[in-house]
Amino acid sequence: MLMRAPEDSGSWFWDLDEVSEPGLEPALATAARMTGVLSAHGLLEPHALKWSWFEVGEGGLGIDSVLSLLRRSLTDQQTADDVRACRPVGHPGAEMTGFVVAGSGTWFDAEGVGRTEERLVELLVSPDSIGPSAELSVHHDVWGTCDFRGTPHPAVYARNAPRLAAALRELDALLGVEAEPGEPTYFGVSKAHGLRDAELVDGRGPDLTDLM
Repeated sequence: MLMRAPEDSGSWFWDLDEVSEPGLEPALATAARMTGVLSAHGLLEPHALKWSWFEVGEGGLGIDSVLSLLRRSLTDQQTADDVRACRPVGHPGAEMTGFVVAGSGTWFDAEGVGRTEERLVELLVSPDSIGPSAELSVHHDVWGTCDFRGTPHPAVYARNAPRLAAALRELDALLGVEAEPGEPTYFGVSKAHGLRDAELVDGRGPDLTDLM
């Protein structure tokens, strides 16, 4: 089993203000295109959309929604209509936050065996009228040169990190804008198309399990 960090070990943000219209339908179309790239690399097979509701001037309502994608397409108008229909009846002015495309992906162990992991990558797409955006994040150690205990795992890294890098490059090309690496966290530092190599001391990286 993989350990999952409580915050991301790497993230990448796309400002889509100049290449996409705001609104739910364009955001769903963007999510569909991005998911197609991630699926082609085995990183995300979507099964649901998840989001929260808020009211302008009041903040979050503490109400979350989940919409299954098992019989829906991200690009169908009915999907957008179903999302809107989830608005809490007691809050007719509620607006949705960005939505997460939830699903599973495949990572490869040191022997090359593919293993399915829920939330291997997380895709967040925002329909915000102020400026549409998208963000991809990872929370596991298979993308870095060391595991979370600090043990180098070159075979795992070689089987997984290039797949993530290729997907990020394709997403840049698809969206027409380069991703901005996210802020460093305790669990990793993002670079353009992957994670920065762990700093080794006596052949080992830092042990990060104290915050797991």
